[in-house]
Amino acid sequence: MPGPRLSHPLPRADDALERLARDCDITPFKSSGPGGQKKNKTESSVRVRHRPTGITRIATESRSQMRNRRSALERVRDELARRARRRKPRIATRPGAAAVERRLAEKRGAAQKKRARAWPAADE
Repeated sequence: MPGPRLSHPLPRADDALERLARDCDITPFKSSGPGGQKKNKTESSVRVRHRPTGITRIATESRSQMRNRRSALERVRDELARRARRRKPRIATRPGAAAVERRLAEKRGAAQKKRARAWPAADE
């Protein structure tokens, strides 16, 4: 038996990217580096700058400007999602008794090593 029918369709990923693109400056450019004449003559790389936040992401992987545009928009979307996530608050804890004892034993050992390196007393 099929699930319940929704009165409104779920938003597609393309729609979300197009809404995001309205807040962005999308600039095609010629990428640099190895690749020869095709890479030097075509503006297939894309730089996307999100105007409200100033986040900039580029995509140069594909020879298709549309594919690079989509990749760059997805990177901006992922960065916005990462920044929107709330960090879990850190709970301050005290070191356990065993950890305290290990640290103090290490300090005693270091002090003993330093005493062994010292010059002998002058009155002896």
